[in-house]
Amino acid sequence: MTTVRDPRVEFYPLRSRTLQARTVERITPGMIRVVLTGDDLDGFRTDNFTDHVKLFFPNEETGELHLPQFNEDGRWNMRAPELIYRDYTVRRYDADADELTVDLVAHDHGPGGRWAVRARPGDRLGVLGPRGTHHMDYDFDYFVIGADETALPAAARWLEQELPRDARVLAFLEVADAGEEQDLDVPAGATVAWLHRDGAAPGSTDLLERAIRGAELPEGRGFAWCAGEATTLKPIRRYLKERGFERGTGFDVDGYWRRGTSNHDHHEDEE
Repeated sequence: MTTVRDPRVEFYPLRSRTLQARTVERITPGMIRVVLTGDDLDGFRTDNFTDHVKLFFPNEETGELHLPQFNEDGRWNMRAPELIYRDYTVRRYDADADELTVDLVAHDHGPGGRWAVRARPGDRLGVLGPRGTHHMDYDFDYFVIGADETALPAAARWLEQELPRDARVLAFLEVADAGEEQDLDVPAGATVAWLHRDGAAPGSTDLLERAIRGAELPEGRGFAWCAGEATTLKPIRRYLKERGFERGTGFDVDGYWRRGTSNHDHHEDEE
């Protein structure tokens, strides 16, 4: 059987890097922005708002930072017990300034959130990836975005940096409350609706589904991208199919995380 590679997908050489925090800023009560730098950034690439890296965190008891070891085939053991890592999308990369920006949700139930809360300039992190990128087709009449706070860095990057400045966009962004809203530089034709959980637990509401179902979609050919808690996204995926969005070319629904699951593999949610 011959596997046909999607021509829109480009793979990068995979290498691990050790970087240091240049700045650490709490941009909202629940979101911390870390700007990473270091000589290892040389050759780093990211070309799409969904590009993600694996961040490797120091052991919370010993402070030791372990990075993956590659075998002769270029593979690494993802289950190695000494490795502590989570996936994060790249918020911004500035090659001229040697800066890689990542936004982390501040919480105490995972190594990434706990590290972010304690982080100070000079602290080290390991970075692996991105493994590759997906080159977007922008020949659409409008775009629909749905994201919770775990996908907000990717959504914000797309809105601010990569969508055409004249793009027509309907964006629905779910956060804990009004204090988590961010000022975004969006295209002139973009409408951004912030959805507040107001005390409900992350991943426990149908806010995004109701907002997208209730939206009056423009005429023409649209593309929808939604990301967040995997279970809450399933009815959105079904709805987009019902509305005629074509999977792969017309929509992408990605479960960034699943309630009760550590290191959730978002590829498992594809239907």
